This record gives sequence, C-alpha cells and structure tokens, in this order.
Amino acid sequence: MSLDDLFPSGITTWQVVLAILSVVVGWVTSHFAHRAVLKLAARTRGISDSVAQLAARVTQYTLLLVGIGIGLAFLGANVQPLLAMTAIAVVVLFLVLRGVADNFAAGVLLQSRQSVKIGEQICVEGPDGAIRGVVRELTGRSVIISTADGRTAHVPNALLLAGVLLNESRHGARRSTVEIRAARAEGRDLESLIAVVLDAAGEIDGVHRNEHPQVLTTSVSPTRWILSLQLWHHPLRGGAVVSDAVRQVAAALDAAGITAVVVAGRGENPLVAAEQI
Repeated sequence: MSLDDLFPSGITTWQVVLAILSVVVGWVTSHFAHRAVLKLAARTRGISDSVAQLAARVTQYTLLLVGIGIGLAFLGANVQPLLAMTAIAVVVLFLVLRGVADNFAAGVLLQSRQSVKIGEQICVEGPDGAIRGVVRELTGRSVIISTADGRTAHVPNALLLAGVLLNESRHGARRSTVEIRAARAEGRDLESLIAVVLDAAGEIDGVHRNEHPQVLTTSVSPTRWILSLQLWHHPLRGGAVVSDAVRQVAAALDAAGITAVVVAGRGENPLVAAEQI
C-alpha cells in the first residue's frame, strides 16, 4: 500500500491545518485525561497505584490515537486498511495478553470490593496445599503474600477471585484451640480440672480479655477426660499464644498433681491405649 492509495490528491491547506489541530487537541486532551484518571483513582478507595497508572496510560493512548485518526480523516485518508490492520493487531494483542487482562480485571474487582488488604493474613489454595501468609502488596497481576516460614507467594488475582479465599484477620481476632487429655484419678472431678485450666488460661499473654477463654468437654471415659480450651487472640499472634498456652496449662496441671497431655489443636496420640467399646 503506497501513500497515493492512502491519501487522495487535491489536499487543501485547511485540511492540513485541521488535521494538525486534531492531533494537537488529541495530544493535549490525552495529557489532561491522564492526570484526571490519576486524581480520580487517588480519591477512589481500593485502587492501587499500579492499577491507576495502567488505566491512565490506556486512556491517554486511546485519546491520542483518536486524535490521529480524526486528523487522517480530515486529510481524506482511506482509513479502512488502517482499521483492518488495527483490528488484527487488537485481536492478536488480546490473545497474547488474555491472561494478563483476566488478572488485571480480577485485581480491579478484588481491590474495589476490598476482599483483601495489605497487612491482612489470608489462606488460599496452592499447588501443594493451603498457603497461609500476610498480604504485602497488591498489583495488577497478583497478590503478593509472605508466609511464616519465609517464603513469598505471588498468587494470580484471577485465582483468588475464582477460588476460595479465607481472610483470617478481617475481624481483628482469631480463635485457636488447645486440647487437654487428662487421666482420671480418685478425688478429682471434672469441674476442678476445668477450673485449673481456666486459671492458667487467664495468665496467658496475648489472649483477648473481651472474649473470655472457654473450656468445652469433648470426651469423657472411665480413664480420662478430653477438653478443648478455646482462646481468642490477635490473628498474627496465633503461634506464640498457642505455644504459651501449651506450656502454662501443662505447668498448672502438673503443679496440681494432674497427669495430662496438652497439645495444640486436636492431638492424635491418646494418653492411654485405645479403649475397647
């Protein structure tokens, strides 16, 4: 395709002037539109800087191309070949960047809905099981989280939007459970055992005072009691609180002369052999 095929003969001075003006107006408009989108994104809650920059650039380039297209129309250009080439380029770009576009759109939804925020602890499904960590950054492609064992995970936004997302710190508190398996002895009743456990739980550092520790009886047999101690604490201090609970409850039971096993969560190894039912 030559220039003679694109532009007809007999172009006037006014056509050239209008074409130049349209390009200039498109450039100026795109510049102010870029700034306007950034200001609007800054006032909109939940839009990250990366998303705002990408939206501003897309708006700027779109308006600039519109100005150039209008300028070519003023010159009487045959824009059909250009439109066909542009359509082909858009289709190819869409196929190449389809995954990026999906993650970008999912990122906009996640940030507008505020499903996750920086500093919150979340749990998502990973290739080798659940991934639990603290959100460090929200980008147009992924949510970056750091795990307790020092790993960094880049979770695609589309995966978070399509899968199950567990936010463990949105409400500011989380409950952990410590299991106590105590051997029954003559002269010791269940209520006195619960009292010892609650007294020890009241001294654990990091346990919330508004939600009092609670002891539930999960099993009673002729040889042992199994109790569950429920503790509320800060979402990011679960490991430290549970560790202190295990140590302090075990020490209190030992001081009271009670033979018991204290484990984090639900233990698997019983204090005595399995009973025959």
